[in-house]
Amino acid sequence: MQLMLLIGLGGFLGTIARYTCAQLPFLAGNSKSNNFPFATLLVNLFGCFVIGLVYGYFEKQSVTDSDWKLILTAGFCGGFTTFSAFSIENIQMMREGHYLMSILYIFSSVLLGLLLTWGGITLIKS
Repeated sequence: MQLMLLIGLGGFLGTIARYTCAQLPFLAGNSKSNNFPFATLLVNLFGCFVIGLVYGYFEKQSVTDSDWKLILTAGFCGGFTTFSAFSIENIQMMREGHYLMSILYIFSSVLLGLLLTWGGITLIKS
């Protein structure tokens, strides 16, 4: 139960960090002026870098099971961006030689995600 609360705290901090980044004038202004979501893109890319640092650190230390790893990845990075989890899962599949599964996961996530988002909007508006 304590670990779940710590992961939740990490998620809370990640969510607050994401919101704070989106409010930075140089990001928020760019997104509004040309309709490109720079804040989301940069947060997602930064989240991918952070989750890579965390996984790399724990691999270097030969630590496979760590509460801190879960707090930082599932918690903070999960709250900051779910794209980071998506990226590390694909890296793990590729490392294990599951290339086709990785490609299927990438395309199904993007295409089905867009389709379901469109479907949700359409359903609510009708």
